Amino acid sequence: MSLDLLRSTAREMVDQLARGDYESLVGQFVKSRLTSDDLRTVIREYGRKLVSPPNDAYQNLDAVQVKGAAVPTWSVRAPLWTEEGRSDLTLELTIAVGPGAPSIELDDLHVL
Repeated sequence: MSLDLLRSTAREMVDQLARGDYESLVGQFVKSRLTSDDLRTVIREYGRKLVSPPNDAYQNLDAVQVKGAAVPTWSVRAPLWTEEGRSDLTLELTIAVGPGAPSIELDDLHVL
């Protein structure tokens, strides 16, 4: 499993979040602990405008392989950016890589 796939998947999810495309984003997850309204509320209450991260943002992505999973699976923490720079908001995902496209779960969006 390439870390590049984890990076690109996390970036795609974060980019959608930065665009405010909450419904479409939540629709991509096989399982989500948050609704699109939950995402909207967290970001509104955070009070800053999200932007897409810089190109090198996920070179050192926080990804830990889940032991004992049926297919290669990682717990991923992707930091978010605002117009002011890197924020303390983090998108937490579980990404499983089996046959076909990765299977992604939304675990949380919170201030670290």
